Amino acid sequence: MNTATVSEEEGHEEHHDHGLSDIGYIKVAVLLAILTAVEVATYFFDFGVVEIPSLLILMAVKFQIVVSYFMHLKFDSKVFTYLFLTGLILAMLVFAAMGTSMVFWQNPSGCDASAFC
Repeated sequence: MNTATVSEEEGHEEHHDHGLSDIGYIKVAVLLAILTAVEVATYFFDFGVVEIPSLLILMAVKFQIVVSYFMHLKFDSKVFTYLFLTGLILAMLVFAAMGTSMVFWQNPSGCDASAFC
């Protein structure tokens, strides 16, 4: 056997140990399905003032789980984790800015632009 074949086999073995087992991925998928069911439940049940904060928290948790396990960031350099975290924070800040700006653009009469008042 030549050295190129041996190094390729070692590379494949090293890459194979880079993630979870099949059962591990199934557990992560089930957890994501449960979290998604909780998110969908906010549409059917009134969660009151905690609805938006809980959806944002669930979004961040699901984002972290997906990028950690399915994108293998848990097993890679921390630099990639910080890059994804920066993107998540930026997206949440843009969402918050958009949400708060709607107060300033609201019609003071309470009428919608499409409604006849």
